[in-house]
This record gives sequence, C-alpha cells and structure tokens, in this order.
Amino acid sequence: MKISIIGCGRWGSFHAWYASKIGHSVILYGRENSKNMQQLLTTGGNDYLKLPEDVQLTQNIFDAVNFAKVIIISVSTKNFRELLREIKSLQIDLSEKKFVLCMKGLESGTGKRLTEIFDEEMKFSDVRVAVWVGPGHVQDFTKNIPNCMVMSSADENFTHEVVEIFKSPLIRFYYSNDLIGTEIGAAAKNVIGIAAGMLDGFNCSSLKGALMARGTAELSRLVEALGGEKMTVYGLSHLGDYEATLFSPHSRNRKFGESFVTHKKFEKLAEGVETVAALKTLAEITAVDLPICRAVYRIIFDKQDPEDQLMELFLRSTKSE
Repeated sequence: MKISIIGCGRWGSFHAWYASKIGHSVILYGRENSKNMQQLLTTGGNDYLKLPEDVQLTQNIFDAVNFAKVIIISVSTKNFRELLREIKSLQIDLSEKKFVLCMKGLESGTGKRLTEIFDEEMKFSDVRVAVWVGPGHVQDFTKNIPNCMVMSSADENFTHEVVEIFKSPLIRFYYSNDLIGTEIGAAAKNVIGIAAGMLDGFNCSSLKGALMARGTAELSRLVEALGGEKMTVYGLSHLGDYEATLFSPHSRNRKFGESFVTHKKFEKLAEGVETVAALKTLAEITAVDLPICRAVYRIIFDKQDPEDQLMELFLRSTKSE
C-alpha cells in the first residue's frame, strides 16, 4: 500500500522508516526550508535513524498528498491548521483518503483537539481521520524494542482498518473510540512530563510517584467535563505513556523541564509548552481545577518561582484523595 508522511521530524521520519519496514511504499514530505529535510536529503538519515533506500523524499506537498490513499501527518500542533488549509488548497480529491494524525497536542489559543481542527478545516463529511498515540521512543523502536500503542477515531470500523494497515510485531495496537479522552490524555502527558523534569532538576525525583497519581486524577476530571470517558487517561494514551515521558532520558518534555529549572539551554521542541497554555483555556471553559497544569503554566509563562510552585503542589492543605 502507498503511504504518504507529511512532516520529516523525529516522528515523521520514524513513521516513514516503520511503514517501509512493514512493506508499504512510502513518500516522506518536508518543506524546502526544513533543516530536517536537508539532513535527510544529504545523508539519508538523521540523529535517530537511517531511512530505507526505497523511501522517497519530496519537498512538493502536492506530490505527497496525491501519492497515497493513506496520509500520516506528523507536524507541530501550532502549524497543523495552516497545513490543513494548504492541503485543502491543492484541489486534490480527498474523499477516499485516510488521514492518520501521529502527533500530540492542543491548539494553544482555543484548547481545541487535533481532530476538531481537522473537522473544522476539511469540512468534508466523508474524509476520515484517526489519531495514533501512545508510549514509545524512536530510539527504542529502531532497535526493534516493541511497544504498545493506541489508535482512535470516531468510527470503530475505520479504526480497525487503519490498525490492519500498520500493525506488526514491533507495535501492538489497542483500539479506542473515546477521541476526547485519547487526545486530551496524549497531549496533557507532555505537561506532566515537564513537571517531572522540573522535579528531577530540583533532585526531588521521588515526588514523581505523587505527580503520576495526581496528574491522572486531574486530567480524568477534565476529560469527563469535556464529555469523554474519565478512565481513558489510565490507558496507553496518558498513564501508559508516563514511563516514556516522565522518566526516560529520551523525553524532550522531561528534558525541557529539567533544563528550565537548572537554567540550561534547550533547543528542541517540547510540545508540552504549547499544550499547557491550551489546558489553561480548557480549565477556564470547564471550571475544572488543574493544579499541576496551573503550576507549570505559572512557572513558564508567568515567571513564578519554580520551586515554590512545585512544592506548593505537594504541600497543599490536607484533603481526601
């Protein structure tokens, strides 16, 4: 089967590598001014992997979208809406295409989920979309270390179709029909990851157990208030991804949090920064108390003292768990 991947960063290049490895014909798109694409064109790989030789590289988005029936999108959340508008402007018939969003995040200004943005911008009732999230690091997958991930969409049959395309011994998929819980959980775990990195920076890593317990609790309240299933955050999209996000040396969000409080330079993308702004918006809309997310927001955006904010989280007035 032909697969197109839009986005040539760490995860986009992994999905190209993976789709090729399991037998699909793959084209990987990146913008002309993309440093990631230039590295791939020059060396055939990046800091994480070497692409199979049969993966085509293109800087022409029309060619990428036109190539395949299955299109994976893996870009930063802040560029997602603009990308969809660009795809729509190509005048390509999208009605038979299957879109899979391999990204995690919420729109910072609105708090909207990725599939909500997709539906707004595409406005085609017959264009179907799924989200592919869950634990795992590129560095582990490329060493053939397996993991479990989750696929979710509004249409259970479509979810099963997409899983059949991408399942392999390397990735075992689980199905979810709770898009709200899956998307909120997947995005929000990056914020908890930032908080975990900050605790590491203050040599308070033992508090990450409490962070895990209370993080899932506050996000379950938010998911329920938004109409999702509160137990979804205890699955692969959120709690199941904590090891990879709160503890792993590969986690960008954890590294960002640690670097932030130790005043070290960090130049990689940490999606949790945009996400925590979106969660602040959702907390205001739903009137749900998100103390961990609020503390991370105050530290990053309001320049509040990190140690004071974090310690206040765990020294709040006594209450029932």
